[in-house]
Amino acid sequence: MQAEFNFLQNWYPVSPIEDLDPQRPTPVTILGLRLVIWKPKTSETYRVFLDQCPHRLAPLSEGRVDEKTGNLMCSYHGWQFDQQGICTHIPQAENPELVTQNQHSFCVTTLPVRQANDLLWVWLDAQSPELAATQALPLSPQIDTSKGFVWSSFVRDLAYDWQTLVENVADPSHVPFAHHGVQGKREQAKPVPMEIVQSTADLIQAHVKGNFNSTITFEPPCRLEYAISFGNAGKQVGLITYCIPVAPGKSRIVAQFSRNFATKLHRLTPRWWDHITNRNAVLDGDMILLLQQEKILQQKQSTESWKTAYKMPTSADRLVIEFRRWFDRYCQGKLPWQEVGINPTDSLTINDDRSVILDRYKQHTQHCSSCRQALKNIERSQFILLTYFAITVAGAAILPDSVRLKLGLPLIITALLSLAVYAWLKFWLTPKFYFVDYIHAQR
Repeated sequence: MQAEFNFLQNWYPVSPIEDLDPQRPTPVTILGLRLVIWKPKTSETYRVFLDQCPHRLAPLSEGRVDEKTGNLMCSYHGWQFDQQGICTHIPQAENPELVTQNQHSFCVTTLPVRQANDLLWVWLDAQSPELAATQALPLSPQIDTSKGFVWSSFVRDLAYDWQTLVENVADPSHVPFAHHGVQGKREQAKPVPMEIVQSTADLIQAHVKGNFNSTITFEPPCRLEYAISFGNAGKQVGLITYCIPVAPGKSRIVAQFSRNFATKLHRLTPRWWDHITNRNAVLDGDMILLLQQEKILQQKQSTESWKTAYKMPTSADRLVIEFRRWFDRYCQGKLPWQEVGINPTDSLTINDDRSVILDRYKQHTQHCSSCRQALKNIERSQFILLTYFAITVAGAAILPDSVRLKLGLPLIITALLSLAVYAWLKFWLTPKFYFVDYIHAQR
């Protein structure tokens, strides 16, 4: 009998560090565990706690970092916790010794954390910090400045399950169709000759031959990486994804996009612009397809397995097949929801509202520091442009007749230009931070 894969005793990237706000706690859910990320004022690294105050189980993610102590304060009754999770202050305590004598029994559940490759990592099993200290992070060799690589990061919550996400990223043959006009073209689709070169409990690796030689690596439970080489010049592009199980039917992707050439161009494109025009569009192209696919597979699995539900006769399907075999062999085809107190059948209802399924703001913008700041600047610019238009038109209207033509006409022209820019910002650019419907038949 094969050993069971332990999802909890693994490192997971929580978020790109640049997207975390050191001034306020941030909630995140991984494998059904609600966590809170926060940064003590006296520490260079973030901390991750279970998101519940031991007093009355209120969410600490709704708390604050106290200005005087630098500790995490619960907003319900003001209990405070230091970076080790130890209770340091109870405002309601009649006797200060109540706190000092019971610090450890009143402590918060803390999880091991590390910071590496511009990501914050968390170990989900609070009972095995010693094991966490000995386990290497699933880092990508392509996130390495010493090898000439530059990269950008992206995070988004997704409306489908972890196993669906892994399947999808492991399948390069869908790109010309699901992402037509964004990352590929339908008319350029062709066979994908794929070979599995390694398959163990800890690593699956595939090689894809073609115009560009690619190696695809799956390091359970989350790292799924493409290393794509161009000719003999040593040029390489990387797609490094971390597929995070959030809840039944919910997942999160943390991605890094690397390359070791044209490094100066990397700095010219604003991160938020790449997100709204490219990265989000790619995930939008998958979302509806995968959600419905997942629903149908769940229905079929009540009477048959994926082996008969799916028809996968080509070489392009080999990595998906190998992942499914791994999932069956080491995980019995399921995630450990019951270990964290979740009944997976309670979360199978699917919302068919496309504006909810493709909600860029809730899934990405609110998590991304670059997009949040860009949206704030755009909304501020809209107000300034509209104010300028109104004031300029009103001012031109009250100019004396002798100067109205000479001065008023240029003012009206600039006012109309400001109105045009306002309309572009409001009706074209701003919606890209919230919702853009993706209709394959119209592409």
